[in-house]
Amino acid sequence: MSFAGPLPEWVTTLYADWGPLIRIALSILAALLLRAVMQFMIRRIVKGVSKSVKKIQNGNSPLAQARLLQRTKTITSVLGNLATWFLMFSVISVILSEAGVSAGAIIAGAGILGAGIGFGAQSLVRDLISGLFIVFEDQYGVGDSVDLGQASGIVEAVGLRVTQVRDLEGTLWFVRNGEILRVGNQSQGWSRVVLDVALSYSADVNKAQELMRKAAKETAKALPKHGLADAEVWGINALSGDQVVVRLVQKTKPEHKDELARALRANIKAVFDKSKIKLATGANSIYVNVTNK
Repeated sequence: MSFAGPLPEWVTTLYADWGPLIRIALSILAALLLRAVMQFMIRRIVKGVSKSVKKIQNGNSPLAQARLLQRTKTITSVLGNLATWFLMFSVISVILSEAGVSAGAIIAGAGILGAGIGFGAQSLVRDLISGLFIVFEDQYGVGDSVDLGQASGIVEAVGLRVTQVRDLEGTLWFVRNGEILRVGNQSQGWSRVVLDVALSYSADVNKAQELMRKAAKETAKALPKHGLADAEVWGINALSGDQVVVRLVQKTKPEHKDELARALRANIKAVFDKSKIKLATGANSIYVNVTNK
Protein backbone atom coordinates (compact mmCIF):
# COMPACT_ATOMS: atom_id res chain seq x y z
CA MET A 1 0.00 0.00 0.00
CA SER A 2 1.55 3.33 -1.06
CA PHE A 3 0.81 6.80 0.30
CA ALA A 4 2.71 8.52 -2.50
CA GLY A 5 0.62 10.83 -4.60
CA PRO A 6 0.47 14.30 -6.07
CA LEU A 7 0.91 17.23 -3.70
CA PRO A 8 -2.12 19.39 -2.95
CA GLU A 9 -2.57 22.26 -5.37
CA TRP A 10 -2.17 24.90 -2.68
CA VAL A 11 1.26 23.52 -1.73
CA THR A 12 2.41 23.66 -5.34
CA THR A 13 1.07 27.18 -5.74
CA LEU A 14 2.68 28.33 -2.48
CA TYR A 15 6.05 26.94 -3.46
CA ALA A 16 5.82 28.48 -6.92
CA ASP A 17 5.01 31.93 -5.49
CA TRP A 18 7.27 31.87 -2.44
CA GLY A 19 9.93 29.35 -3.45
CA PRO A 20 12.98 31.61 -3.00
CA LEU A 21 11.87 32.80 0.44
CA ILE A 22 11.06 29.23 1.51
CA ARG A 23 14.50 28.01 0.40
CA ILE A 24 16.18 30.92 2.19
CA ALA A 25 14.22 30.24 5.38
CA LEU A 26 15.04 26.52 5.21
CA SER A 27 18.73 27.35 4.65
CA ILE A 28 18.80 29.64 7.70
CA LEU A 29 17.01 27.04 9.82
CA ALA A 30 19.37 24.29 8.68
CA ALA A 31 22.40 26.52 9.39
CA LEU A 32 21.15 27.30 12.92
CA LEU A 33 20.53 23.62 13.64
CA LEU A 34 23.90 22.62 12.22
CA ARG A 35 25.64 25.37 14.22
CA ALA A 36 24.01 24.14 17.44
CA VAL A 37 25.13 20.57 16.70
CA MET A 38 28.69 21.66 15.85
CA GLN A 39 28.95 23.82 18.99
CA PHE A 40 27.75 20.90 21.09
CA MET A 41 30.27 18.52 19.50
CA ILE A 42 33.13 21.01 19.88
CA ARG A 43 32.34 21.53 23.58
CA ARG A 44 32.09 17.78 24.17
CA ILE A 45 35.39 17.05 22.43
CA VAL A 46 37.32 19.86 24.13
CA LYS A 47 35.80 18.97 27.50
CA GLY A 48 36.82 15.34 27.06
CA VAL A 49 40.37 16.30 26.15
CA SER A 50 40.52 18.67 29.13
CA LYS A 51 39.38 15.93 31.53
CA SER A 52 41.94 13.50 30.14
CA VAL A 53 44.77 16.02 30.56
CA LYS A 54 43.66 16.80 34.11
CA LYS A 55 43.77 13.11 35.00
CA ILE A 56 47.26 12.78 33.56
CA GLN A 57 48.46 15.98 35.23
CA ASN A 58 46.76 15.35 38.54
CA GLY A 59 48.27 17.47 41.31
CA ASN A 60 49.34 20.37 39.11
CA SER A 61 49.64 23.85 40.56
CA PRO A 62 46.72 26.32 40.30
CA LEU A 63 48.67 28.22 37.64
CA ALA A 64 48.92 25.11 35.48
CA GLN A 65 45.19 24.48 35.90
CA ALA A 66 44.47 28.10 34.95
CA ARG A 67 46.66 27.68 31.89
CA LEU A 68 44.79 24.55 30.83
CA LEU A 69 41.42 26.22 31.40
CA GLN A 70 42.39 29.31 29.41
CA ARG A 71 43.75 27.24 26.53
CA THR A 72 40.59 25.12 26.46
CA LYS A 73 38.35 28.19 26.38
CA THR A 74 40.43 29.79 23.64
CA ILE A 75 40.38 26.69 21.43
CA THR A 76 36.63 26.30 21.97
CA SER A 77 36.04 29.95 21.04
CA VAL A 78 38.22 29.75 17.92
CA LEU A 79 36.61 26.55 16.62
CA GLY A 80 33.12 27.91 17.37
CA ASN A 81 33.83 31.15 15.53
CA LEU A 82 35.23 29.32 12.51
CA ALA A 83 32.11 27.15 12.34
CA THR A 84 29.85 30.20 12.67
CA TRP A 85 31.63 32.13 9.91
CA PHE A 86 31.56 29.13 7.58
CA LEU A 87 27.81 28.65 8.05
CA MET A 88 27.16 32.38 7.74
CA PHE A 89 29.06 32.53 4.46
CA SER A 90 27.08 29.51 3.20
CA VAL A 91 23.73 31.14 4.08
CA ILE A 92 24.74 34.44 2.46
CA SER A 93 25.75 32.53 -0.66
CA VAL A 94 22.30 30.85 -0.80
CA ILE A 95 20.53 34.19 -0.31
CA LEU A 96 22.53 35.91 -3.05
CA SER A 97 22.06 32.93 -5.33
CA GLU A 98 18.28 33.08 -4.84
CA ALA A 99 18.44 36.80 -5.57
CA GLY A 100 20.01 36.06 -8.95
CA VAL A 101 23.68 36.75 -8.12
CA SER A 102 25.99 34.15 -9.68
CA ALA A 103 28.33 32.01 -7.57
CA GLY A 104 31.36 33.33 -9.48
CA ALA A 105 30.49 36.89 -8.52
CA ILE A 106 30.09 35.83 -4.89
CA ILE A 107 33.52 34.20 -4.80
CA ALA A 108 35.13 37.14 -6.59
CA GLY A 109 33.50 39.61 -4.21
CA ALA A 110 34.61 37.59 -1.20
CA GLY A 111 38.15 37.51 -2.57
CA ILE A 112 38.25 41.26 -3.12
CA LEU A 113 36.77 41.93 0.31
CA GLY A 114 39.22 39.57 1.98
CA ALA A 115 42.16 41.13 0.16
CA GLY A 116 41.00 44.60 1.17
CA ILE A 117 40.62 43.65 4.82
CA GLY A 118 43.95 41.83 4.82
CA PHE A 119 45.77 44.78 3.24
CA GLY A 120 44.18 47.31 5.57
CA ALA A 121 44.73 45.31 8.76
CA GLN A 122 47.91 43.35 8.09
CA SER A 123 49.29 43.76 11.60
CA LEU A 124 46.00 42.74 13.22
CA VAL A 125 45.68 39.64 11.03
CA ARG A 126 49.30 38.72 11.75
CA ASP A 127 48.73 39.10 15.49
CA LEU A 128 45.63 36.88 15.38
CA ILE A 129 47.30 34.18 13.30
CA SER A 130 50.37 34.18 15.56
CA GLY A 131 48.09 33.98 18.60
CA LEU A 132 46.36 30.94 17.12
CA PHE A 133 49.67 29.13 16.63
CA ILE A 134 50.82 30.06 20.15
CA VAL A 135 47.63 28.59 21.65
CA PHE A 136 47.40 25.47 19.49
CA GLU A 137 51.12 24.64 19.73
CA ASP A 138 51.16 25.45 23.47
CA GLN A 139 54.37 27.46 23.13
CA TYR A 140 53.72 29.02 26.54
CA GLY A 141 50.85 29.59 28.93
CA VAL A 142 49.75 31.25 32.15
CA GLY A 143 52.42 30.94 34.85
CA ASP A 144 55.34 30.21 32.51
CA SER A 145 58.61 32.07 32.87
CA VAL A 146 59.46 33.27 29.36
CA ASP A 147 61.83 35.47 27.38
CA LEU A 148 59.99 36.98 24.41
CA GLY A 149 62.77 39.30 23.33
CA GLN A 150 60.79 42.48 24.01
CA ALA A 151 59.92 41.38 27.56
CA SER A 152 60.90 38.72 30.06
CA GLY A 153 58.95 37.54 33.08
CA ILE A 154 55.91 35.54 34.12
CA VAL A 155 53.01 35.12 31.67
CA GLU A 156 49.75 36.38 33.20
CA ALA A 157 47.43 36.08 30.19
CA VAL A 158 47.57 34.73 26.64
CA GLY A 159 45.15 36.20 24.11
CA LEU A 160 44.77 35.87 20.38
CA ARG A 161 46.17 39.39 19.84
CA VAL A 162 48.44 40.16 22.82
CA THR A 163 50.35 38.35 25.55
CA GLN A 164 50.65 39.89 29.02
CA VAL A 165 54.00 39.41 30.78
CA ARG A 166 54.93 40.77 34.22
CA ASP A 167 58.65 41.30 34.73
CA LEU A 168 60.75 41.04 37.90
CA GLU A 169 60.09 44.68 38.86
CA GLY A 170 56.32 44.24 38.58
CA THR A 171 55.82 46.01 35.23
CA LEU A 172 53.06 44.43 33.14
CA TRP A 173 54.07 44.24 29.47
CA PHE A 174 51.55 43.86 26.63
CA VAL A 175 53.37 42.15 23.77
CA ARG A 176 51.66 41.81 20.38
CA ASN A 177 51.77 38.19 19.24
CA GLY A 178 52.76 39.16 15.71
CA GLU A 179 55.90 40.87 17.03
CA ILE A 180 57.16 37.77 18.86
CA LEU A 181 59.99 36.31 16.77
CA ARG A 182 61.38 33.91 19.36
CA VAL A 183 60.19 32.35 22.60
CA GLY A 184 62.44 31.13 25.40
CA ASN A 185 60.30 29.09 27.81
CA GLN A 186 61.97 28.24 31.11
CA SER A 187 58.96 26.39 32.54
CA GLN A 188 58.35 23.49 30.18
CA GLY A 189 59.61 20.00 30.97
CA TRP A 190 62.65 20.47 33.18
CA SER A 191 65.14 23.15 34.12
CA ARG A 192 68.71 23.23 35.38
CA VAL A 193 70.40 25.07 38.21
CA VAL A 194 73.87 26.28 37.15
CA LEU A 195 76.15 27.60 39.89
CA ASP A 196 79.59 29.00 39.11
CA VAL A 197 81.59 29.23 42.33
CA ALA A 198 84.67 31.49 42.09
CA LEU A 199 87.42 30.20 44.38
CA SER A 200 90.58 31.91 45.46
CA TYR A 201 93.55 30.91 43.30
CA SER A 202 95.24 29.40 46.36
CA ALA A 203 92.20 27.27 47.35
CA ASP A 204 92.33 23.47 47.26
CA VAL A 205 90.13 22.83 44.20
CA ASN A 206 89.71 19.08 44.78
CA LYS A 207 88.61 19.61 48.38
CA ALA A 208 86.26 22.40 47.29
CA GLN A 209 84.62 20.09 44.76
CA GLU A 210 84.08 17.40 47.37
CA LEU A 211 82.53 19.95 49.70
CA MET A 212 80.23 21.13 46.91
CA ARG A 213 79.04 17.55 46.37
CA LYS A 214 78.48 17.22 50.12
CA ALA A 215 76.46 20.46 50.18
CA ALA A 216 74.39 19.23 47.23
CA LYS A 217 73.58 15.94 49.03
CA GLU A 218 72.48 17.84 52.14
CA THR A 219 70.28 20.05 50.00
CA ALA A 220 68.73 17.00 48.34
CA LYS A 221 67.85 15.56 51.75
CA ALA A 222 66.27 18.84 52.84
CA LEU A 223 64.36 19.29 49.56
CA PRO A 224 63.72 15.73 48.30
CA LYS A 225 61.04 16.68 45.75
CA HIS A 226 62.94 19.51 44.09
CA GLY A 227 65.73 17.68 42.28
CA LEU A 228 65.15 15.44 39.25
CA ALA A 229 68.68 14.02 39.37
CA ASP A 230 71.81 14.13 41.50
CA ALA A 231 73.90 17.27 41.35
CA GLU A 232 77.02 17.14 39.20
CA VAL A 233 80.26 19.04 39.65
CA TRP A 234 81.57 19.67 36.18
CA GLY A 235 84.96 20.87 37.41
CA ILE A 236 86.92 23.99 36.53
CA ASN A 237 84.88 26.15 34.18
CA ALA A 238 87.18 29.21 34.08
CA LEU A 239 90.70 30.01 35.17
CA SER A 240 92.46 33.35 35.61
CA GLY A 241 95.30 34.88 37.57
CA ASP A 242 93.13 35.63 40.59
CA GLN A 243 90.38 32.97 40.67
CA VAL A 244 89.32 29.45 39.77
CA VAL A 245 85.68 29.01 38.79
CA VAL A 246 84.10 25.63 39.51
CA ARG A 247 80.69 24.78 38.04
CA LEU A 248 77.93 22.76 39.72
CA VAL A 249 74.71 21.82 37.93
CA GLN A 250 71.51 20.07 38.97
CA LYS A 251 68.41 19.13 37.03
CA THR A 252 65.17 20.25 38.66
CA LYS A 253 61.53 21.11 38.11
CA PRO A 254 61.04 24.58 36.57
CA GLU A 255 58.92 25.86 39.46
CA HIS A 256 61.61 24.85 42.01
CA LYS A 257 64.66 26.24 40.21
CA ASP A 258 65.11 29.46 42.22
CA GLU A 259 64.40 27.86 45.59
CA LEU A 260 66.83 25.01 44.93
CA ALA A 261 69.53 27.42 43.74
CA ARG A 262 69.22 29.52 46.91
CA ALA A 263 69.44 26.42 49.11
CA LEU A 264 72.52 25.16 47.26
CA ARG A 265 74.29 28.52 47.62
CA ALA A 266 73.54 28.64 51.35
CA ASN A 267 74.81 25.10 51.98
CA ILE A 268 77.93 25.60 49.85
CA LYS A 269 78.78 28.75 51.80
CA ALA A 270 78.25 26.93 55.08
CA VAL A 271 80.58 24.02 54.26
CA PHE A 272 83.18 26.38 52.78
CA ASP A 273 83.19 28.55 55.90
CA LYS A 274 83.51 25.48 58.10
CA SER A 275 86.44 24.12 56.08
CA LYS A 276 88.16 27.50 55.59
CA ILE A 277 87.80 27.43 51.79
CA LYS A 278 88.24 30.97 50.52
CA LEU A 279 86.17 32.44 47.72
CA ALA A 280 87.71 34.83 45.20
CA THR A 281 87.65 38.50 46.09
CA GLY A 282 86.23 41.15 43.81
CA ALA A 283 89.51 43.04 43.48
CA ASN A 284 92.09 41.83 41.01
CA SER A 285 95.01 40.13 42.65
CA ILE A 286 97.99 38.03 41.62
CA TYR A 287 98.92 34.87 43.46
CA VAL A 288 102.66 34.55 44.05
CA ASN A 289 104.12 31.37 45.47
CA VAL A 290 107.25 32.28 47.40
CA THR A 291 109.66 29.46 48.10
CA ASN A 292 112.30 29.97 50.79
CA LYS A 293 115.70 28.73 49.75
